[in-house]
Amino acid sequence: MENEPLIFHVTSVQEWENCLKESHYFPAAFLKEGFIHCCKRSQLSGVLDRYFRGKNELLILHLNADKLKNTIRYEASAGGAFFPHIYGRIPKPAVVKVENIENSSIT
Repeated sequence: MENEPLIFHVTSVQEWENCLKESHYFPAAFLKEGFIHCCKRSQLSGVLDRYFRGKNELLILHLNADKLKNTIRYEASAGGAFFPHIYGRIPKPAVVKVENIENSSIT
């Protein structure tokens, strides 16, 4: 797994559990926004701080970007940084690790 190009998606435990029986992960926000927000490892702590501070029961999905090549676009945020956005469902085999934020070694 160390050589895999990883990107990350933060989600709630409930959102993840809602799709456990499905072949793909598909958060409700996709219907509103048209894509799934992700980030690179170097952006993860900033994303957690800006959008998830004070929230509980969160998970970090570690995604193998090679398994998502046809659906990833790197797009500029309002601040000019480029973030990976996934335009489609995330197939479960692309999820290489599900990590509880309280136990995260990343943040």
